Amino acid sequence: MSTNHFRIAIVGAGIGGLTLALALREYGIEADLYEQTAELREIGAAVALSANGTRFYDRIGLRAAFGKVCFPISTLIFRDGRDGRVIGRHHGEPSYEGQFGACYWGVHRAHLQAILSGAVGPERIHLKKRLADIKDDAGEAVLFFEDGDSARADLVIGADGARSLVRRWMLGYDDALYSGCSGFRGIVPPEKLSLLPERDAIQFWMGPGGHLLHYPIGDGDHNFLLVERNPSPWPVRDWVTNAEPGEQLRRFANWHPAVVEMISAVPTSQRWALFHRPPLGRWTRGRVTLIGDAAHALVPHHGQGANQSIEDAVVLAASLGQHGTGRVAEALEQYERLRRGRTRKVQFASISAADVLHLPDGPAAKARNTRLAQRGEVLHHLGWIHEFDPATQEPSERQGGTWL
Repeated sequence: MSTNHFRIAIVGAGIGGLTLALALREYGIEADLYEQTAELREIGAAVALSANGTRFYDRIGLRAAFGKVCFPISTLIFRDGRDGRVIGRHHGEPSYEGQFGACYWGVHRAHLQAILSGAVGPERIHLKKRLADIKDDAGEAVLFFEDGDSARADLVIGADGARSLVRRWMLGYDDALYSGCSGFRGIVPPEKLSLLPERDAIQFWMGPGGHLLHYPIGDGDHNFLLVERNPSPWPVRDWVTNAEPGEQLRRFANWHPAVVEMISAVPTSQRWALFHRPPLGRWTRGRVTLIGDAAHALVPHHGQGANQSIEDAVVLAASLGQHGTGRVAEALEQYERLRRGRTRKVQFASISAADVLHLPDGPAAKARNTRLAQRGEVLHHLGWIHEFDPATQEPSERQGGTWL
């Protein structure tokens, strides 16, 4: 692909934008990233990377770097949040990597971003560039930034996250939807988790109206997200609001002691609303397209926000590499065809997971527990996500399908 004069501007230097820059290099394409913050930092404490995301980093030679900062996770456990009994415990066969072809990692977002930005190189990352406007005509797209600078590009890719300014420019309005759930986040060092069983696993503790998700990262710290179906409606304009001391315990004070220990171990001064975005019929307008949360922001109950961004990056880079600079419209058409159906299915699975995890006591909860105890049932609900390789596969109907 001849790219001597083809200019790609990526808005946002988070996981999706940095991964896209690395994926484009596999096809000899360089891109410039424009990041609104003064330094690279990710919102949120940690991220779980499943095989559908990590296999790309393996392929481009970053496994050793990730191995120094990631915690390999091989077990998934579902528990009753109140008495702590195990409802389902599942491993890959013969291992997670053996079954799905790549690792499952827990990693601090700052470490992940440091690895990716180091691989991209500072000469391609432009900081303190908050987008103000985009002008797109038949000849080129021009990005205008709040500091008065501008940049010209033949293709603009909005990788600026769930609160994407590129998406707002594309639609003309903010279409964020509150899911009805909010949560508390924290990272707890292992010495403060004396009651926690099976520390090497990713675990869901379930109960009426709420759940706790946690998993190990780095050297054994645990990242947690405590979720409850409250408040409704969300009371403030921002997505984060201050929480009163002990507010996280109101629903969960009588849960298992390991839960109470974890959610009390570090300050939780903020409550995070869990917002998502409705699926779009098209992700592209003229010379501008979207990837990651900018295209399909989802709630975190399946841990797929970062992983779907990685999948998007791999597919978009391949589409551009295969079609060449003279057929960008066809490349973007193929990209959307391969991605819209799968991400829509992941979005639906993620938001509906809260309904399953938060069931009240009764027959429906008992039926759920029976299903979650069975390996085949869990694979039915999760395997189609983790087994997918965006570099070599078109999504089957089970994996989300393709959309014209």
